[in-house]
Amino acid sequence: MEISDAQIASWVSHFMWPFFRIGAFLMIVPVLGAQVVPTRVRLGLAFMMTIAVSPLLPPMPVIEVTGMESLVIIAQQVLIGLTLGYIVLTILQVFILAGQTISMQMGLGFASMVDPANGISVAVLSQWYQVLVTLVFLAINGHLVVIEVMAESFSIMPVGPVSFSRESFMAVAEFGAWLFQASLMLALPAISALLLVNLTFGIMTRAAPQLNVFVLGFPITMLAGLVIVWASYWAAFPMVQELLNEHVRFMRELLLN
Repeated sequence: MEISDAQIASWVSHFMWPFFRIGAFLMIVPVLGAQVVPTRVRLGLAFMMTIAVSPLLPPMPVIEVTGMESLVIIAQQVLIGLTLGYIVLTILQVFILAGQTISMQMGLGFASMVDPANGISVAVLSQWYQVLVTLVFLAINGHLVVIEVMAESFSIMPVGPVSFSRESFMAVAEFGAWLFQASLMLALPAISALLLVNLTFGIMTRAAPQLNVFVLGFPITMLAGLVIVWASYWAAFPMVQELLNEHVRFMRELLLN
């Protein structure tokens, strides 16, 4: 039995190009892309996902693996995977940034802890929001939805010379700006409520100057902030679901462009 170079190139191409796109996606996507997940585990998951979705993929271009054209194809697949993973990652970052904003307003900005997912120190409230949103994301099968979109991307944007256009890159940049807008909208009710508390203490200080606003204001402001955060937990499920639908819609539009 003789195996030609063309057959080997066909076999390798059918698995290698999807592996780079899926691997890049898993390196940045929430939960699976966290630093606590070893790189070998993520590579193993990418390999198993590639084998699982390979029967559903369209025909791959047969390109010499050692040629310069293959490097261009690899760079395109990595770029597509990282872009899709970045869009999914912003779901968690919206709540983390909103937690940072609320923490600064309620006086908990100095309380920080190490985030094991990213390896940096974040506010305690942001860590609570991250854990909550991650659990809700898994409970509504958000990880399965984004993996389904990743598998669909091979049919919408097949492996080849086609890549993102300039308009697509501008849309991703504008979507990054939307991250700050969405986090501010999430934190705005808590900021407004805490502003009313501070205004109340200002009026009390003017009416009774003998009151020490620093002694009374700090614990009451923190207590009011904690009550507001507790009340916001009940809205986490529909908010995460709405954000997931918005992100999935944007991912499909980005692939179509």
